[in-house]
Amino acid sequence: MKTIEQIANAINTQSDGFEIGGLQDLRKELRDFSRRPGSTIFSKQTITPLWAFHHGGRSELQFNIGFDGTDGEELRHGIAFSFETSQTLPDIAPLREKADLFNEYLRLNPEEFADLKMWYWDSDVRSEDMLPAPVSTDIIREGVFLFMGTIRPIEDVDVMEILADFDALLPLYTYVEGSGYSGPTKKKAVKGFTFQPGCTFKKLKTKSKPSSDPVNISLRHNAMQHKLFDVLTDKHGKKNVGTEIATGNGTRIDTVVKTPNGYIIYEIKPHQSPRACIRDALGQLLEYAHWKSEFDAIELCVVGPKKLDTDAREYLNLLKDVYQLPIRYLQIAV
Repeated sequence: MKTIEQIANAINTQSDGFEIGGLQDLRKELRDFSRRPGSTIFSKQTITPLWAFHHGGRSELQFNIGFDGTDGEELRHGIAFSFETSQTLPDIAPLREKADLFNEYLRLNPEEFADLKMWYWDSDVRSEDMLPAPVSTDIIREGVFLFMGTIRPIEDVDVMEILADFDALLPLYTYVEGSGYSGPTKKKAVKGFTFQPGCTFKKLKTKSKPSSDPVNISLRHNAMQHKLFDVLTDKHGKKNVGTEIATGNGTRIDTVVKTPNGYIIYEIKPHQSPRACIRDALGQLLEYAHWKSEFDAIELCVVGPKKLDTDAREYLNLLKDVYQLPIRYLQIAV
């Protein structure tokens, strides 16, 4: 199989026994159609020489396969938003609303797609690969193609893998197209809290980009995490410091320190003001510590790149005094 048409037809033919095989029945339910809108995942109308998206997917979060600019040498598969206007989509406003739901789902389930990558095309320029995360508003604009999934050399394409990955993405699709409806689809299982020492090293450099670009922001976060790990291991020892620790609730903690009395958890925010860092980190830290928690969090720590100012210090002291909240701020400049 070396053409998009051949691969799309194989996916259609072999989809029996996979939840994605019932996509058109699911669309009928979610959109309240009077009859099933199609009989296959992909149709002749949605298959092109370079890519294909599911039948009816032009104005939806679409299941998508394509060569991704590789001249047929590699194949991507996953889900996508095509923020391009056309006769069937004269305005991308409906997709903006769906992108908000996409972001909401990823905030609630940040670990669910940790094995996938995200990237986007802006005209003919492809971004760097990113970890799946909520999408900034400056990407959600006309002319951008946003993708989350996997890319494989064409000789390694496995239709069964594509179908299994589509099944894993169905809860996200259902949430977005069902306006927050979770539906009957099965979510991927996540492991419980298990402390594992060590640092998950990530990319630190990329081509020059505007400072607001999400790739740049992600790299600043990575650099802060690496430096924080070094600082904490000097103090607590390498066997007591870990990064990207699963909570057991579909989320991961940036950094965790194991102590004899419990765990200290750290949330990193690369914002330029301590106030913004505290605002973004506080809810996450509280959820990590208390939402069906499987571990004892004895201290919550917000990590930011700037020094704590007087107003932010007074705010944290107020939280400690009024709510007895064990919270503090740590500056990690990079």
